[in-house]
Amino acid sequence: MTELAAVKAALKTQAVETPSWAYGNSGTRFKVFAQPGVPRDPWEKLDDAGKVHEFTGVAPTVALHIPWDKVDDYAALTIHAEQRGVKLGAINSNTFQDDDYKLGSICHPDAGIRRKAVDHLLECVDIMDATGSRDLKLWFADGTNYPGQDDVRERQDRLADGLAEVYARLGDGQRMLLEYKFFEPAFYTTDVPDWGTAYAHCLKLGEKAQVVVDTGHHAPGTNIEFIVATLLREGKLGAFDFNSRFYADDDLMVGAADPFQLFRIMYEVVRGGGLTSEVAFMLDQCHNIEAKIPAIIRSVMNVQEATAKALLVDRAALAAAQRSGDVLGANAVLMDAYNTDVRPLLREVREEMGLDPDPIAAYHASGWASKIVEERVGGEQAGWGA
Repeated sequence: MTELAAVKAALKTQAVETPSWAYGNSGTRFKVFAQPGVPRDPWEKLDDAGKVHEFTGVAPTVALHIPWDKVDDYAALTIHAEQRGVKLGAINSNTFQDDDYKLGSICHPDAGIRRKAVDHLLECVDIMDATGSRDLKLWFADGTNYPGQDDVRERQDRLADGLAEVYARLGDGQRMLLEYKFFEPAFYTTDVPDWGTAYAHCLKLGEKAQVVVDTGHHAPGTNIEFIVATLLREGKLGAFDFNSRFYADDDLMVGAADPFQLFRIMYEVVRGGGLTSEVAFMLDQCHNIEAKIPAIIRSVMNVQEATAKALLVDRAALAAAQRSGDVLGANAVLMDAYNTDVRPLLREVREEMGLDPDPIAAYHASGWASKIVEERVGGEQAGWGA
């Protein structure tokens, strides 16, 4: 296989999971902005996700968020997804939108509330069983706002105990993915604030526990690609939550703020074998002012472009320059790949996959946008209830 053919083959097999919640209404702490045609239930979210996969060819799974996507019949929801050309992906828990969780969930000082939180996580594993989902995605808003508010070490003990109980419930082929975030909504301590804390808990739990890297969950200037390289080296990188940020956790479209950073991350993924491993690539975004489906399609395309550039890095030339201490030469190899216009290559890839070379234009020409505006009248739109 030629080098170009290998690049094309990798791009054709790439998979980017889309999040069900990105199809709903979202906003800021001040206002949630409703849009016409937004899904009213999980079934309609899957209808929209099917369109994203139809036009991109590389978005075959949809992550669910419980209880936002809770239904009575998960077997029927699974069939509905398959009829739309997609499958159900990661099951995301929610231990941050209940009054009981004001002081934390599985780290809460009250044993009864910790029990409630763990029971919710166990319910999510039950849903995994029903949907055939592989991954349980965990993010905890747990933390403290003031020094002395709670015992920091004891909270880590509670966290470890809760995770261990849920881990023991996982079945064959199922994984626990632990996400970290360095602040917000807690501002003094966060119980899973960084990749080291997440890694330490996952290492103790076992092989089924891995770390999630959310690209928006880092302090300014953090070298995220170093974290990615390290976790890949240790076999503990389970998944990405792709988005983009300018200040804090903005959850903007991936590649919007710093496309060069996304390229650097994807190069380490390629370098570390992450494209051919079990690493899950998922978008975790909120489309507050832009149209939902085109924004998700554009985001998938941004990941494809960064991946294509990463695959085009001349790794032999790069290694030779690195071994000889040619600082500028090594940097030039990376920059040559980054500065390559890969859009013609991706158009070729899509045509070879039987897709329209321009997914955005194809979506607009499909009439789906006007169809859902006309049909989705009445009911309650799905969305973040801020």
